[in-house]
Amino acid sequence: MSLIHPTAIVDPSAELDPTVEVGPYSIIGAGVRIGADTRVGPHVVLRGPMTIGRGNRIFQFCSLGEISQDKSARDDDATRVEIGDRNTIREYVTIQRGTLKEQGLTKVGDDNWIMAQAHIAHDCIVGSNVILANGTTLAGHVTIEDYVGLGGYTLVHQFCRVGAHAYTGGGSIVLRDLLPFVIAEGHPARPRGINAEGLKRRGFTPADIDAIKDAYRLIFKSGEVIAEVKRKLAESAAASVHVADMLRFIEASKRALAR
Repeated sequence: MSLIHPTAIVDPSAELDPTVEVGPYSIIGAGVRIGADTRVGPHVVLRGPMTIGRGNRIFQFCSLGEISQDKSARDDDATRVEIGDRNTIREYVTIQRGTLKEQGLTKVGDDNWIMAQAHIAHDCIVGSNVILANGTTLAGHVTIEDYVGLGGYTLVHQFCRVGAHAYTGGGSIVLRDLLPFVIAEGHPARPRGINAEGLKRRGFTPADIDAIKDAYRLIFKSGEVIAEVKRKLAESAAASVHVADMLRFIEASKRALAR
């Protein structure tokens, strides 16, 4: 028995593993590739070029792989979407193709939990084990590192980066880069401390968390100029890979840190 509902429309050039399920009235266009054990619900629109990995669950009314809303985008651009494995993508999620302003790629990693009405715009890079709660919106060129949690209706400005294990409160507006490990909230979002509880759940040791707390105090509470902050972080980084991650993030920041 076919796992593709008879009312679904699948382009002959689409490549679906035989174990892929496709629900009623879904449309899968040319250039879409879907890996094993992925389930596509009813009334979903998938447009290529797009690659979707194994074990994903895509709920009803999603639109993935559509041309971006950037005014420069064209239907025939050599742009694409890549989605990894074991992602849950809930109702009304939109993920749009990259643009030629960058590498032409919007990419989502593995094991992400993307809740209803979230939007991932062109040229975004989303890592793995990320939670985007309902209504979260990523503008173009946003980078979300691994294990980030963005609370409901968080808005992230274009070109911003959110560091690994960071967390935002609901309704936050992120206008600058968020340092790894922080909790932030507000309009604009500002750091309010570190995500200690989340780090404990992920196996960080008390020593790891203490090192991150010390670095946080140095960055946000000491009043030191940034050059001195980076010098002191570099000294601590030799003993803590997590402090090294914080220093790396600061040095790579182009929009400056949310403070």
